[in-house]
Amino acid sequence: MRTRSHPDRQLETGGIRSGWGDRLRENWIIFRQSLLGKIGLILLVCFGLMAVTSFIPPLIDPMYNPMTGVDPEIISSTGPSAQHWLGTDFMGRDILSQLLAGARVAFMVGVSAAFMSIFLGTAIGMIAGYAGRFVDTLLMRLADIIMVMPTLLVVLILSSLFGQLNIWTIVLIIALFRWPGVSRVIRAQTLSLKSRPFIEAARVAGASHLRIVFRHIMPNVLPLSFLYMTFRVTSAIIIEAALAFLGFGDPGTVSWGMMLQWVWKTGHMFKAPYWLLPPGLCISLITLSFYMLGRAMDEVLDPRLRKEGQAE
Repeated sequence: MRTRSHPDRQLETGGIRSGWGDRLRENWIIFRQSLLGKIGLILLVCFGLMAVTSFIPPLIDPMYNPMTGVDPEIISSTGPSAQHWLGTDFMGRDILSQLLAGARVAFMVGVSAAFMSIFLGTAIGMIAGYAGRFVDTLLMRLADIIMVMPTLLVVLILSSLFGQLNIWTIVLIIALFRWPGVSRVIRAQTLSLKSRPFIEAARVAGASHLRIVFRHIMPNVLPLSFLYMTFRVTSAIIIEAALAFLGFGDPGTVSWGMMLQWVWKTGHMFKAPYWLLPPGLCISLITLSFYMLGRAMDEVLDPRLRKEGQAE
């Protein structure tokens, strides 16, 4: 006997039977209608080009190396010129080269820390929501303990105890302290999905727990995970910049926060706007771009927000 494929069931299973390609095309069409999403994507592409371009100046001339390159004719901070478009810092290093290198570090820190925290939060959330009350209680209490701990303060304490932290150590610490919020959202979504008819049908059909989790639950929670990843990128970038500005960043890495720390420590905060404004504006704009992308993705995932926008 042939069984009919009900369209509602296809929607409940996350569009797996209808194909991921069709779903991605539909979501892209919705995303293109969002003004915030388009602005955020344009800004993000600009910063991506900056990160890629950061490898070029040191190849042209070692003088443009953001950490070790020094203009032999300049011994202090100077304003913009034909040779140094944004000027130089207190050692005669090119500010534009540092700004481009900072874009690379921002992407590396933000995306790496966000991906690790989202991976942990999604995995722990699905396990907590599906495994049962005991495991759920244990994992959620652990999440509560970590959630109430201020990330920046903990990193500052670790830095004071162990000295300057490597950039990858900072990324790992940020990821370990930023997963609890995501895990609680994914847990709630998993609890809702676990009681759906298509999950019961999979159990009756003899599907194993691993197959149910990876085949039916994960495809439905991953879009929500990617949405929260955009917001986690912004928090990771801000935390790294704050640590570098306070003097606890990686001294071997040129980041926007480190640039602000140099301009403040050398007393040029109010004397060299050409040195102060570029890294501050870049931190604000890149976090704004990821926030805009997150808002646009929120509209893609939640039809109610699209209806509200159309009504306005």
